[in-house]
Amino acid sequence: MIHLFEPWHIGQLKLENRIVIPPMCQYSAENGCMTDWHRIHIGSMLTSGAGLFIIEATAVAPEGRISPYCVGLWSDDTAKAMQAVLTSVRRYSAMPVAIQLSHAGRKASTNAPWLGEDGGDRSIAPDQPSGWQTLAPSALPFFPDGTPPKAMTEHDIDRVVQDFAQAARRAEALGIDGIELHMAHGYLMHEFLSPLSNQRTDDYGGSLTNRMRLPLQVFKAVKAAVAADFPVWVRISATDWIEGGWDLAQSISLCRELKQLGCPLIHVSTGGLALEQNISAGPGYQVSFSDAIRKAVGIDTIAVGLINEPEQAESILVSQQADAIAVGRGLLHNPHWPWRAAEKLNRQISTAPQYWRGTTHPNQKNLFKK
Repeated sequence: MIHLFEPWHIGQLKLENRIVIPPMCQYSAENGCMTDWHRIHIGSMLTSGAGLFIIEATAVAPEGRISPYCVGLWSDDTAKAMQAVLTSVRRYSAMPVAIQLSHAGRKASTNAPWLGEDGGDRSIAPDQPSGWQTLAPSALPFFPDGTPPKAMTEHDIDRVVQDFAQAARRAEALGIDGIELHMAHGYLMHEFLSPLSNQRTDDYGGSLTNRMRLPLQVFKAVKAAVAADFPVWVRISATDWIEGGWDLAQSISLCRELKQLGCPLIHVSTGGLALEQNISAGPGYQVSFSDAIRKAVGIDTIAVGLINEPEQAESILVSQQADAIAVGRGLLHNPHWPWRAAEKLNRQISTAPQYWRGTTHPNQKNLFKK
């Protein structure tokens, strides 16, 4: 049995295989609206043969965008633009499509990675035409020379919770198949979780219980906003890679709480909270965190991070360190990475009939399912 090409379920959502295309920001939206670039990008991903595609980090409010060029789902206009793109590309693919709902917190109002100072995604000050005032649990900037974010009031917190719920309703109405909530990579919910970025003294800061309060409120609000069987899961950073920051033990506690609330799955990443992080990156460098959470919590996990070879992905599944594998940069480099995996592991894969004559495996006449 080849595990990578075994069917899998996220709640009631059935996937043909265990290859997941994770959210990857394209920095190509206009006022939060998807553009023709998204037709190109999403269309290529949906013909890849993967089991699931997750739409890039999608802001639940204008100030929650990472950059002025990021996708949103906060209005009729943003919903209509997304509907137009999805309608045009999904007619050619039966692959399930999920969406990652996000608020960038203090890491909002930055340039696209290929713009700005030194070609980096540096923050844009609120007094600049394309910038805005950011929000965070505490008034601590991500960049040392950046404009401090506004420390959120309880009114701000309540509004963010409702923004997530409203975006979830819009996503379900668009026919999207599942929602991933972004609690990773130093964005707003991760900022509340980590004691490095959360220095509040009210009910949302201090103890682990208090720091988890907003993320758990968001999860409950989103679950209540959609149908009971609509899958909602979470992406976390399992560690800040900084002494005294968010770590694996706290991640396990969070995941236990999420499981109790009906979360079926954790997408396990790491880092992104602060520039001081010290990451020893290498092939599969985050897999051990997926393994630890899966075993301690008894919950399905997606492993992600420099998993580039099909044999490597298969080994992670065989050793039960994860239930699915996310391949991001590898699919940007080769949008038919799943075809290559099917060839190497001698399995069949689904794709559009226009591509069926692309079979190249010398020992297998029918690479594609027909």
